[in-house]
Amino acid sequence: MKLITVSGPPSSGKTSVLTNVIKVLQAEQQQVGVVKFDCLTTDDDKIYAALNVPVKVGLSGNLCPDHFFVSNIDDCANWGLEQDLDVLISESAGLCNRCSPHIKNVLAVCVIDNLMGINTPKKVGPMLRFADIVVITKGDIVSQAEREVFAFKVRQSNSKAKILHVNGITGQGAYELTTLLKTANDVPTLNGGTLRFTMPAALCSYCLGETKIGDEFLEGNVKKMKV
Repeated sequence: MKLITVSGPPSSGKTSVLTNVIKVLQAEQQQVGVVKFDCLTTDDDKIYAALNVPVKVGLSGNLCPDHFFVSNIDDCANWGLEQDLDVLISESAGLCNRCSPHIKNVLAVCVIDNLMGINTPKKVGPMLRFADIVVITKGDIVSQAEREVFAFKVRQSNSKAKILHVNGITGQGAYELTTLLKTANDVPTLNGGTLRFTMPAALCSYCLGETKIGDEFLEGNVKKMKV
C-alpha cells in the first residue's frame, strides 16, 4: 500500500484537488482510501464517501492537531492495509502553518493557494518546507505574473520540491499530480517510522486547562517575548 500525506492551510483546495486525483486513480482500477484529520468538525468525509471511497475521520478537539495526528496515523495505516487499499491518503489542515505531518520515506504533499499573498510561503513551516510536492491552486483567479511570483516564493521556501499548478474545479493538472503520486513508496508499517521534523512544543499550564492570565499561572513549556 502507498501512503501519501497531504497538508495545507484551511480552504487552500486540498479536498478539491484530491477528489480529482481519486477519480484518476479509480479510472485505473486503484483502490483508494482517505483519512481526514481536522479539529472540530468536517464534512469532507461525505465528499469522499460520494466517490465510494473508504474514509475515516479524526477530530482532535481540544488537543494539538499535530500530536493527535502522530498518535493515530500508525493505526490509520493499519486500517488501510486491512481494507486492502492500493493508496491511502492522509489529509490534514495546517491550522497554525507550523504543522509537521510529513514522515520520512512517505511521499509528502503540501497544497497552498495563490490568494494567500506572495509572502505566505515563507510564513508556512515544515508542512511546506519538507514536502516532496507543492501543489499551487486557484491560479485561474490571478494573473500569470502573480502565479510566477508566488511560485518563485514557494521555490525560495522549498528548493527541492516539485511544484505543480492544479485547478481543483476543472481538474486541470490532476493527472500530472497522480503520475507523481504513483512514485510513492509502499509502506508495510509505520511502526518505528520517523517524522521529518519535530512537532510543535506543548505541555504548559494552558494545555492542562488553566484559563487565568499572569506569570504566576505559567508553568511548563513557556516562551516569553522581550518587551
